[in-house]
Amino acid sequence: MNTDIQKAALVTGASRGIGQAIARRLAADGFAVVVNYAGNAAKARETVAAIEAGGGRAVAIQADVADPASVAALFDGARQAFGRIDVVVNSAGVMPMAPIAAGSLEAFDQVIATNLRGTFLVLSHAATALGEGGRIIALSTSVIAKAFPGYGPYIASKAGVEGLVHVLANELRGRGITVNAVAPGPVGTELFFNGKTPEQIGQIARLAPLERLGTPEEIANVVSFLAGPDGGWVNSQVLRANGGFA
Repeated sequence: MNTDIQKAALVTGASRGIGQAIARRLAADGFAVVVNYAGNAAKARETVAAIEAGGGRAVAIQADVADPASVAALFDGARQAFGRIDVVVNSAGVMPMAPIAAGSLEAFDQVIATNLRGTFLVLSHAATALGEGGRIIALSTSVIAKAFPGYGPYIASKAGVEGLVHVLANELRGRGITVNAVAPGPVGTELFFNGKTPEQIGQIARLAPLERLGTPEEIANVVSFLAGPDGGWVNSQVLRANGGFA
């Protein structure tokens, strides 16, 4: 256990995409970072190496956010590594495209398990692990407002995430812990590009008034604000970082 750590953050889904950018930004902000990953150990090690190359401290811990025992072990590992947890960011998520149809039930169950059940488990452990001044940040999505065909399971899961954030903020009343969500618009990540044609990507990119995709770093900047001293009066909010997409 490192008892000299001044502040530590746990970021789920931190081996790639937005989660990786968040982990790297929080490390640059001075946090020791737990880099959680589901299955890609090599990518998680790359994230840790990048943080260490910048002078930061990080460890990679595997955990499936949908599994209660795995999430409990993740938080135990974080405490063993750094002796404390000050910020929890739940960025782990999946986004299968599926219509609202009987044949889509498997995809629906998959996305609900990871995105909604996973958020419930991570937030529940964060609620007991954090103390005064703690910050809990969940990732939602701005596509909720668009109701695009094929996004039913994903939108359902993220609408649930936003509901959990508001309730947990009230449940933690008086403890000095903020609970917020960041809802990105379209961001140029592997998760976003998967299954889309160049034409579809271009069309979606033009929907926001800024007429471009966001970057993972731009989402990480918003998380950094919520996790840092300037975000202390923001609570039970969903910050829609989307270039005006919705």
